[in-house]
Amino acid sequence: RHIIGYEVLKVQALINWFDAVNKKIPNPPPIALAGYSEGGLIALHTAALDNRVQATLVSGYFDERKGVWEEPIYRNVFGLLGNFSDDELASLIHPRALVVEHAVPPQIDGPPKPRNGRGGAAPGRIRTPNDASVKREFNRAMALGGTTAKMTLITGAKGKPVSAFGSEPALSALLLASQAITKKGWVNSKPPAGGMHIKAPPARQHRQIKELVAHTQQLLRFSEYHRTDRFWKKLPNKKPDQWDAQCEPFRKEMWEQIIGKFPTANLPINPLSRKIMETDKWIGYEVTLDVWQDVFAWGYLLVPKGIGKNEKRPVVVCQHGLEGVPNDVVTRDTNDRSFRYYKGFAAELADRGFITFAPHNPYRGRDAFRVLQRKANPLGRSLFSVIIAQHNRIIDWLEKLPNVDPKRIGFYGLSYGGKTAMRVPALVPRYCLSICSADFNEWIKKNTTVDARYSYMFTGEYEMFEFNLGHTYNYAEMAALIAPRPFMVERGHRDGVAPDEWVAYEFAKVRRLYAELGIPERTEIEYFNGPHSINGQATYDFLHRHLRWPKK
Repeated sequence: RHIIGYEVLKVQALINWFDAVNKKIPNPPPIALAGYSEGGLIALHTAALDNRVQATLVSGYFDERKGVWEEPIYRNVFGLLGNFSDDELASLIHPRALVVEHAVPPQIDGPPKPRNGRGGAAPGRIRTPNDASVKREFNRAMALGGTTAKMTLITGAKGKPVSAFGSEPALSALLLASQAITKKGWVNSKPPAGGMHIKAPPARQHRQIKELVAHTQQLLRFSEYHRTDRFWKKLPNKKPDQWDAQCEPFRKEMWEQIIGKFPTANLPINPLSRKIMETDKWIGYEVTLDVWQDVFAWGYLLVPKGIGKNEKRPVVVCQHGLEGVPNDVVTRDTNDRSFRYYKGFAAELADRGFITFAPHNPYRGRDAFRVLQRKANPLGRSLFSVIIAQHNRIIDWLEKLPNVDPKRIGFYGLSYGGKTAMRVPALVPRYCLSICSADFNEWIKKNTTVDARYSYMFTGEYEMFEFNLGHTYNYAEMAALIAPRPFMVERGHRDGVAPDEWVAYEFAKVRRLYAELGIPERTEIEYFNGPHSINGQATYDFLHRHLRWPKK
């Protein structure tokens, strides 16, 4: 679902009415549609989708969309630029008539300041496009429509926008195309005396918003049934040796349609490293690995001392959370703020004899990284499209290290690292297990509910939302893509991510799946009396057991 789609449906309701009346009369008049600024956006999409519209005027909107990531976030349609920019939408209107008016839209610098108790909305602005940009997009639309295209571009003098939207040339072109008039020109360019100026009542606007909220909340309640029908009911075979292959089409769908898939790394790994720390039990190195041109993976590698020449050790990839860096999961300085959350778990595991690697994930820099998400979404990609490629490159390198057992590389992440623990191992089977700490919950509800304080609807983390996730993959479904590999949840009772009840509800589905597969010992959840942090008790035991590394 998308807000643009809902607005199109509202316009189509009016078209349905006109169409019903037209069917009752001889020689029915054609239906025309005109929109300015946001109305132009809706008019363009409606006319592209509904061939009952015979003539359309789009004013103050038509442009190249390469900068859509700078516009209001509701224009950030997933995969838009890979399929339909304004020129392709215009071509769908062909052979019907389209009038494009280069007008000045309302200038929007950004969202209003948030009220108390609310997070800030995504940055986004509306500016008047330059004449050359509008003409380039229009010419592309004409080329797609061919020589019979009924498209007209109206601009002002000397490459400027028209002085006011709804100019006489634009309206004349629309009326001619819709056969409302038979020749250019006006009887009178002034509106009739006593013309009505109707202002939309705020109460009615509020009711329309509440209608959409109520509708989407109902979709939230029903989304579990959709996931059951399209996922669980299509996986009847509960044999662990066949489960992974059975899930492969869903894994492919999640990667390509929900996350978005970039090509695999196309550069040599080119590992660079330098020693940066040492304790009596291990040595730490900073490492960089090439992925694509100008894109690399990096992190901290902790190598226990005393590894035998031909000995193979398990690896735990230890992932930081939001605004974090690799050192956050390594430091044991109690004065460091990050220790409060991570408890130096990468270093603790290295003390126990595991090789650990703490990668950097690019969810750091507040709006700076969220802009990457904004840029990726119109391409049908996301931040995790990059992260997955980086992790694949990390595993490529880890598998080649002489003391690493490539069959025993596990993943353990906290917070946003827990979000990573649900997505990356689900799509990267070379991770032999996954531990999600301080993130596992009823993820779809957390993203969409307006009834709970835990919701992302009330925060500034506007990059969290993934297109169509609600009807496809909640956390139980993602865990199913990890199965039959071991999977664990670490959960503090006082963690503000979500209430215990949400966590338990979603994990119950995971536990049931592993039981039905006959491998209940491969999944567990640890509740502890604590906050949003690593606990490092049952999870460490889980790693020792499933990575087959004895406690010492």
